[in-house]
Amino acid sequence: MVATTPGAPAVRTRSRRRVDEGVITVGRSRAATIAANTTGIVFSILMLFPIYWVLNTAFKPADEVLALTPTFWPKHPTFDNFLSAVKAPLFLQDMLNGLIITLLAVAGSLVVGFLAALAIARFKFYGRRGIILVILAVQLVPFIALLIPLFLMLQSVSLTNSLIGVSITYLVLILPYTVWTLRGFISGIPRELDEAALIDGCSRGQVFWRIILPLTGPGLVATSVFGFIQAWNEFIIINTLNSPEKQNLMAWLLQNQTTRGTAWGPLMAGAIITSIPVVIFFLIIQRNIATGLTAGAVKG
Repeated sequence: MVATTPGAPAVRTRSRRRVDEGVITVGRSRAATIAANTTGIVFSILMLFPIYWVLNTAFKPADEVLALTPTFWPKHPTFDNFLSAVKAPLFLQDMLNGLIITLLAVAGSLVVGFLAALAIARFKFYGRRGIILVILAVQLVPFIALLIPLFLMLQSVSLTNSLIGVSITYLVLILPYTVWTLRGFISGIPRELDEAALIDGCSRGQVFWRIILPLTGPGLVATSVFGFIQAWNEFIIINTLNSPEKQNLMAWLLQNQTTRGTAWGPLMAGAIITSIPVVIFFLIIQRNIATGLTAGAVKG
């Protein structure tokens, strides 16, 4: 005789149900993973295809570019489009203009924004919360809505059609984001470090140079990336304020027209050359970007 437990069938049934539920859950998770991966691949292809087509067109000769049947690979690759773009009128001048304007705007926004963020994060004063709200509110206003008043204001001080005027405009454009982001980085630095340095005999200036500034370095790098990209890629403001001799490469791409129509090959080659400074800048500081993007993510 084999003894049987009255509750054994129920236990076995529950075990089987748990196994079945586990199999179903694993099957659903695999299906969800496959669907998510497929969606990501399709989305990546859709996003990368325009970039690929720009590269494809840049290396094609004119007859292949204008052919009725598109080809997905140049049959006779050539660098003539790049030479035509570089030799085009105002290309090198507009590239130099873009570099000057971008560097001035980014450097100015980092200096002014860092000092403003330091004051907001480290000192308590009347109107501090109001300033923070104003910074957020400015980010909500489309900058193009301020284009006409901005033009009239710069015209009143004779700064239209000048690199300095556009640099100041870009500085103001980048500044709210810079202040808000750096405030988070500075708030993440413990105040105890400041107090310990003051007790050891450091002045406020020494605390700033020896403690706060070095620890905020990754944040400055991450913020400069955003500012550089935004200033370098801006088109509407500089195209409105300045003449072709004092514009950047984004405006040059619009004006790269001929009497016979758009020169697509040189235009695509110019677009690739235009993106090179951003890529170089990113490669130079890429080691500090990950640290900078996460350093101020907790506190702020």
